Amino acid sequence: MPATTPPDPTAAPSRGGGSTLVGIGLMCLAVMSFAVTDATAKWLGGHTSILIVVWSRYVIHFALSLIVFNPWTVPGLLKTRKPGLQLLRSALLFSTTALNFFALQYLQLDQTVSIMFSAPFFVALFAGPLLGEWIGVKRWAAILVGFAGILLVTQPGQGIHWAALFCLGAAITFALYGITTRMLAPHDPSPTTLFYSALVGTVAATLPLPFVWVTPTEPMVYAAMLELGAVAGAGHFLLILAHARAPAATLAPFIYIQILAMVALGWLLFGDVPSLWTLAGACIVVGSGIYLLAPAMPPDLP
Repeated sequence: MPATTPPDPTAAPSRGGGSTLVGIGLMCLAVMSFAVTDATAKWLGGHTSILIVVWSRYVIHFALSLIVFNPWTVPGLLKTRKPGLQLLRSALLFSTTALNFFALQYLQLDQTVSIMFSAPFFVALFAGPLLGEWIGVKRWAAILVGFAGILLVTQPGQGIHWAALFCLGAAITFALYGITTRMLAPHDPSPTTLFYSALVGTVAATLPLPFVWVTPTEPMVYAAMLELGAVAGAGHFLLILAHARAPAATLAPFIYIQILAMVALGWLLFGDVPSLWTLAGACIVVGSGIYLLAPAMPPDLP
């Protein structure tokens, strides 16, 4: 999934040049971690049930996060003012992971990441009715151009796999996840929100496990399951550290390095070469996304 997880709202980024460079470096490591996570999930899907893949991503991440965030090291961690919203946000993130991992089994890495990066368009669409942040004509135009890029990637008239709909669904749930994160920020601290997202995802992934579990016979599968959760967790942690050291507006363009990383991993690990249509569509999506993320723009027309 794209590295557009909202930053820690309590973080106070330093404005020093050295700190900003460190933040950019951490951001690059974070997005590459997410690219490795998706590539690992795609490989694991060919060796075990996709539900087991989702479970391993959550349970390892949750176990490792307990080392840093637990009721003993963070007093009051379990206390939330918005339990219903916490549950909804966690369910949206779990849905995003499951839909994305499922789509990865049928689509190339470059296709899934290009579609997933449509999430900022959906954020802009939903921010009006849900947050009261209405957009103007210029941003509407950027959204329409971005969706044109998605059409180039999916090529609906050329027999694109139906799994692209799951990927698009993941982009929508990821956008809603981002919005609910912003809605929670004034009420609960980030450690509480991170803890509940890992906890709910682990429980949700564990419930169906007895019905789908097949014991892997290859040691490499166990190693990949461990690596999946560890790298995913490390990516989220690096993302928080990056936003603590550099302004979000400075870091935002670097999330698109994930597309390059996914293209490279798809070619190296699976022999997938992106089509010219996919590359063109990805460029349009990136350009539109950067325009939407730009903090300093001329005022939109009402």
